[in-house]
Amino acid sequence: MKTFHCDNCASQVFFENTLCEHCGWLLGCQPEFQIISSFAPAADVTSIAGDGSGAQRWRSINPVNQNRLFRQCRNYVQEEVCNWMIDDADDNALCASCRLTSVIPSLATEQNRILWKRLEVAKRRLLHTLWTLQLQPMSKPEDPRAGLTFEFLEDVPHGPSVLTGHAAGVITINVAEADPAYREQMRAQMAEPYRTLLGHFRHESGHYYFDRLIAGTPDIDAFRRLFGDETANYGDSLQRHYDNGPPPDWNQQFVSVYASSHPWEDWAETWAHYLHMFDTLETAYSCGVQLRPKNRNEQAMTIDSSPVDALSFDELSKEWFALTYVLNSLNRSIGMPDSYPFTLTTPVLLKLAFVHEVVMRQAHREPEPGAQA
Repeated sequence: MKTFHCDNCASQVFFENTLCEHCGWLLGCQPEFQIISSFAPAADVTSIAGDGSGAQRWRSINPVNQNRLFRQCRNYVQEEVCNWMIDDADDNALCASCRLTSVIPSLATEQNRILWKRLEVAKRRLLHTLWTLQLQPMSKPEDPRAGLTFEFLEDVPHGPSVLTGHAAGVITINVAEADPAYREQMRAQMAEPYRTLLGHFRHESGHYYFDRLIAGTPDIDAFRRLFGDETANYGDSLQRHYDNGPPPDWNQQFVSVYASSHPWEDWAETWAHYLHMFDTLETAYSCGVQLRPKNRNEQAMTIDSSPVDALSFDELSKEWFALTYVLNSLNRSIGMPDSYPFTLTTPVLLKLAFVHEVVMRQAHREPEPGAQA
């Protein structure tokens, strides 16, 4: 994640903020520029907005916006679960992020509204990374065949449990995963060292991007050499995993226990881990994090460029090992569990390097003529 500052007063602001706490200006995300801009009401404008709603228009003092008019996403101004802005010439009432959500939980309870907001925050963090990597998805209405949609569903009494998962461009998230108490209970029950809401989004997006970037492409052969044959029966593989557990040496070949269940899950777990690394290193780079140990035998680190500009995965992995060593040491100093409870073996690093190669091809590809940012 990048660092952001208010255009009006230069105070630091955060990705989720809606107001600058220092000067009070409205803040809004513009994913096409990967920025948070500051906005003031366009009091001199009286005509209705582009979507016919008559919504308040806003002007940004950020030079990149060239005095254009903007509206808040409907879920921003009405529901307070979003902070993305829409160009006033755009007829959509919902921003590019909210248009990707096709089902939300019932808002009859305040708790569901809280859970929905947490889901949208995690989703927007995923989308920020996807935009950075030029992997921004189209919504299902825009592209029924290859588009993406999110369904946020809740368990109902006497009904089947909602399973978080992906199928044919539909990512389903059980809204209970946005409840920290439930998530911790599941983390302990599943013997997972690490379980986060953002991690679910990253994992399920991995299944979606397997279909987009690997299946039916020349990369499928390299994928099978590293991850295995994805045509193996998925249901049977998962049942064996739950019945018998992982192989004894799983931690030598896989980034997680679940990754050992089937090549699709190995890819999704590795993909999620790569996005985890990428976003953390981008944050460290943006914050100017350096390691200059007093003992010359300890790991030093200077991140000279954003991870999207990394020349090789080796470069990223060296920075990652140094950074996570310090993060874990800091956590232990305050009596907290390791923030990074993983060991990356050579086979896992080779899989991560493969993901890096596939992703960087997309991140540095030339935009198609007429394509929108």
